[in-house]
Amino acid sequence: MHDCRRMVRHLWLVLALAPLPAWGGTAFIYVTNSAGDSIHVIDPATNKVVQEIKGIEAAHGIAPSPDGARVYVSNEADTTLDVFDRTSGALIKKVPLSNHPNNIAVTKTGDRILVGIARAPGAVDVIDAATLTRTKSIPVNGRLHNVYVTPDGKFVVAGSIPGKKINVIDQKTEEIVWTLPTDEGVRPMAFDTNPDGSTKRIFVELSNFNGFITVDFATRKVVDKIAVPEAPAGEKVTEGLQGSPAHGLAITPDGKELAVLSKMNTRVYFYSLPDLKLAGSVKVGHHPDWLTFTPDGKRLYVANAGSNSVSVVDVATHKELTQIPVGQVPKRNTPAVLP
Repeated sequence: MHDCRRMVRHLWLVLALAPLPAWGGTAFIYVTNSAGDSIHVIDPATNKVVQEIKGIEAAHGIAPSPDGARVYVSNEADTTLDVFDRTSGALIKKVPLSNHPNNIAVTKTGDRILVGIARAPGAVDVIDAATLTRTKSIPVNGRLHNVYVTPDGKFVVAGSIPGKKINVIDQKTEEIVWTLPTDEGVRPMAFDTNPDGSTKRIFVELSNFNGFITVDFATRKVVDKIAVPEAPAGEKVTEGLQGSPAHGLAITPDGKELAVLSKMNTRVYFYSLPDLKLAGSVKVGHHPDWLTFTPDGKRLYVANAGSNSVSVVDVATHKELTQIPVGQVPKRNTPAVLP
């Protein structure tokens, strides 16, 4: 039985990939199915699934290499970082991690993959992209949920749910430079920038709060706490939220809007930047859990964990265009762009 399961886990079903010329290169939306055994790949030009990578149980975080050659996936079932060839979907290597992983990030140069470790005492595992080996585990004194690289590439930012804090790590030294305690556990984050490209603010969703807080990066202080509007009674979801009524943040590529996802309200709310004024909303699928923009910023893709689908939202009109069926409980999605 064990050998049979291993054979299934390493059986990679690959469908043909279609070119996508919409923004001067090729881009695809990758979706991990956390309760299934596959990753679905969507072509934004047609909103069709064009590739399925099978055999990976409990895929969590996903991120492409900057050159588009590889896709990295944190594998909760095997406690590994799984590395795939983007074109063929073939497994390149399973890199052992220090403990159970959650979300991941890749440095701007692509030289390292950073994995948030969700088991005590918590850490950021550092994987060398050239050798595909773990070179370091950065201790953070708290189990991690999500990990990010700031837009300027200078810092790694990791949030802890049980630790109730944000850890900011120097990307070069791989040492913590500051931490910020929060009232509740730290969920998804997003970053806007100053004119010189440095980090201006961190937008943070917290446990048990249907909205987000704003952290001034320079002063290292919480400066805003914004709740999303109340949902109509017939629309509100109160069960199965796992302590996270709001889960999913993303900023448009042009930096003009912040998209805030509410699982409780089954909606995405759009806030203008930099003033954080409510600019609109759109109803999506059940238990939406993550969101990402296409590189041109025209479309928003929302992973609906409760609907086993991905909503496609027109950003200009704030309207849902369609829902694409995917696998069981999709939870993370990201664009992979070819230069």
